[in-house]
Amino acid sequence: MEFPSDIKRTKQREEIFRVLSQASEPMSAQDIYQHLVQAMGKGSLSGSFAISTVYRVLAVFEEKGYVNKSTLMGEDMSYYEWVRGQHKHYAVCLKCHRLIPLKGCPFEHGRPDLDEEDFVITGHRLELYGYCGDCMQG
Repeated sequence: MEFPSDIKRTKQREEIFRVLSQASEPMSAQDIYQHLVQAMGKGSLSGSFAISTVYRVLAVFEEKGYVNKSTLMGEDMSYYEWVRGQHKHYAVCLKCHRLIPLKGCPFEHGRPDLDEEDFVITGHRLELYGYCGDCMQG
């Protein structure tokens, strides 16, 4: 995956892109920041990152449509996921907050049944809430 050509390249943007594009699930800005701090500790980054820089870069990526931002029910924290051409939906454990990806989108083969026929759908979000197997047993 290559850095977007329509965004000015900076070291901070490149590193945040690297973290997000390699992530297997959505990450909070704090998660991204922690990855960057760990990388700096290993000497692979020069300079320093502030959490505010992470938020500013994420805002640019979101504005350009490269990341999806979502806020889970009952949390003040947003999560970011690099757009890879196909969107994902998640089941969220209410106890441990683990995100479990759904196998496909329930709307990919059909339109939801609406009372209003003239409604044009331009996008959707779907999050399921419950308890994962580990939390139900523990």
